[in-house]
Amino acid sequence: MTTREYLTFAQKHPQLFVNPPGVIFTILLDEDKIQQAEAEMTRRLAAHNLPTEWAKVGIVYQDQYLLLLRDAVCFPDGSLGTYIRFVNPGGDPGVIILPVCQGRVVLLRHFRHATRTWHLEVPRGFGEQGSSSEANARRELAEEIGAAGAGVRLVFLGEVYSDTGISAASNKLYYAEIETYHEAELYEAVAELHVVPIAEFEHLIRDNEIIDGLTLSAYAYAKARGLF
Repeated sequence: MTTREYLTFAQKHPQLFVNPPGVIFTILLDEDKIQQAEAEMTRRLAAHNLPTEWAKVGIVYQDQYLLLLRDAVCFPDGSLGTYIRFVNPGGDPGVIILPVCQGRVVLLRHFRHATRTWHLEVPRGFGEQGSSSEANARRELAEEIGAAGAGVRLVFLGEVYSDTGISAASNKLYYAEIETYHEAELYEAVAELHVVPIAEFEHLIRDNEIIDGLTLSAYAYAKARGLF
């Protein structure tokens, strides 16, 4: 992608290029400044025998799930360079839902490609454009554990970012009281539902059996609100 195409993308998505007040990494959208930042990064990379193409500002990679940007920035000390980050190409937040049925937490035993292992997790999913976060949460509950309709009461908990160091993707958190559940759609390497009393759920956290950060975030919010 050329610098001009990158700048056009920035104009179409200004919310991704905000420079708030304070001591920050200021995103540079002036072409001359971008070239200066690229030149400085090229020099640093070459000094360490690293590929100089890593200095190029722009969209590094894009598909339907993620967008990887390399921005030109001015660091707090005034030096120029680049910084890389993931953003959500659709812009809509994901959803994480902590479902509880008659005092029991409904978890999924899910194989994750990124970690190459199995995890106990609450239902979650990408946000679909044109749908509210609540509608997305209800869709995920119906698809993953068969909880739907009037038998679902959602409580909005808050918003969380999974890794603020590199990702701008946000997620809306919900607590769900559900009347029924069943293994609705065993797909994407979901082996089974794992349904446990709240006390056992907390023991699984204590014993490091639940290590998914988004599941832990949902629990922390629910606990802080007195829902557990």
